[in-house]
Amino acid sequence: MFSYTSMFKTILIILLFGSILSSCSDEKPLHIGVRESRLTPCPDSPNCVSSQGSDSAYTVAPLTYDSEAGKVIADLKVAVGSMKGATIVSESAAYLHVEFQSDTFRFIDDVEFVVDDAAKVVHVRSASRVGYYDLGVNRRRVEKIRQAWNQKKVTTNKTGNYQLIVMSTN
Repeated sequence: MFSYTSMFKTILIILLFGSILSSCSDEKPLHIGVRESRLTPCPDSPNCVSSQGSDSAYTVAPLTYDSEAGKVIADLKVAVGSMKGATIVSESAAYLHVEFQSDTFRFIDDVEFVVDDAAKVVHVRSASRVGYYDLGVNRRRVEKIRQAWNQKKVTTNKTGNYQLIVMSTN
């Protein structure tokens, strides 16, 4: 027997699911990049972390380095380039923008790095493009990058390509 109530519920579910999927935009956010040597601050939502943040709930420590400043971005590209879902979008001598796409829902998060050679640190910002909560995904990603960064030994082969050698902690 035909039921208007069940049909209405089905249509409502389809519309709700469609609106959720359509909000998962691939459009690049306007708040990407460096302004006055600083990454854009995190919004008032728990889906972003930054080493330049003023709110401790959204703050992570910057990456540290002791190599030449000109080599830092190349080393970062090696470290993040080996991570699942990473796509390098743009770079300059002191800046790197990487997109990470999730497996299941194909959400895109933006991760940015800016080199502060005077302080010998790399500031980082990782933010979800959509949604409010990220269940700690951005913080875990930055810590995974930090772990790779701290354990790395980057060597150059004869063709000038970089490869990442992770040293065992056993």
